[in-house]
Amino acid sequence: MNIPIEHTDPVNARILAVSEDRLQGFLRDPVGEIVRRSGVDSETVISRIRAMLRAGTIRRVRQTLMSTNLAPGALVAWQVPNEKVDEIFDFMFQRDPFSGHVVVRSTDSETAGSQYRLWTTLKVPDGFSMEMHCRLLMEKTGALAFRLMPAKSIFALGVGHVRRKSLEPGSKADVPAEPQKVEFVRLSPLEWRVLVPLKREFESEEFRENLWEARAEEAGVTLEKFFEVAEGLNRKKVIGRFSTFLEHVKPSKSGERVTKFNALFHWAVPFGRELEAGREVGRHHIMTHAYWREGGPDFKNVNVMGVAHGTEKEMVHKHKVAIDEHLKAIGIPISYTNIFWGGRSEIKPSEIAPIEYEKWCRSIGVDPGKMRETS
Repeated sequence: MNIPIEHTDPVNARILAVSEDRLQGFLRDPVGEIVRRSGVDSETVISRIRAMLRAGTIRRVRQTLMSTNLAPGALVAWQVPNEKVDEIFDFMFQRDPFSGHVVVRSTDSETAGSQYRLWTTLKVPDGFSMEMHCRLLMEKTGALAFRLMPAKSIFALGVGHVRRKSLEPGSKADVPAEPQKVEFVRLSPLEWRVLVPLKREFESEEFRENLWEARAEEAGVTLEKFFEVAEGLNRKKVIGRFSTFLEHVKPSKSGERVTKFNALFHWAVPFGRELEAGREVGRHHIMTHAYWREGGPDFKNVNVMGVAHGTEKEMVHKHKVAIDEHLKAIGIPISYTNIFWGGRSEIKPSEIAPIEYEKWCRSIGVDPGKMRETS
């Protein structure tokens, strides 16, 4: 029996419309929640997600974390020699467990920040320095310069590419997005014991009913204790969503793409109005990510950023124009704006466990003590 593996299959689309980004927080029975919300029976949900995962339509299934609350993080723009773009890209993706998204970006014309061609997201575990980490990466790769841009506030964070496909430009929520503060949380040894298996992605055969039984056993605790600790982590706001992540850049086995274009939008708004502007950007349904980040002089003091995806470049641009017009209509002036289009890209979860950072440092001949944050 051939099981459909494309995201466009009607049954798969019903499942994915829920499983991509609708399962917020920790759930004791995420499979059951997908069944309830999609109206698709349990056996079909499990078989379809397994098949899509094996085929690469879904690139991973995992419990996400609000890792900005667990480890210092930033968007990093890199200046790299043109002849070394691919080599440095490969190093960041393959050899640095703490760099997550790795994307080559370009603008439609030479403008502020165009010299920054490689973009990554970075997390370093508690106690270690992002600045030192980036300097180490410069030494190892030959990158020329970097700009660290930590998030000061988050206004949108979710995927949902399937349900976003039919959005009209300007589609937005009735009210502005609620900002999420970046508040660091330290965990106990027991919480880390549970968190490490909790966050690891599922292989296709692991995706079944009673998902968490094996993970509780791995953590060395009872299932009830696993639930208790996970729900405590949820209350501490370090748990994100349970998600099936689509492969949205590369084509599937049949050549279909979930999206073709990804765009990093930049806006510079007046000092003191960053939260207001971010909430207005974040309420637009097309935005998968929206943040308050400081770009500095190299990026004409950009302070609100966001990411949108689409299958047609013109439509992605229309969404951006609709947001620009909305900001102007409500009296938020924009002194500068731009789009950084994504090219080659790879995505992986950033490692955030302190013990893994120490292991990695030693594996490349670096004393972990030299990488620690200094007060």
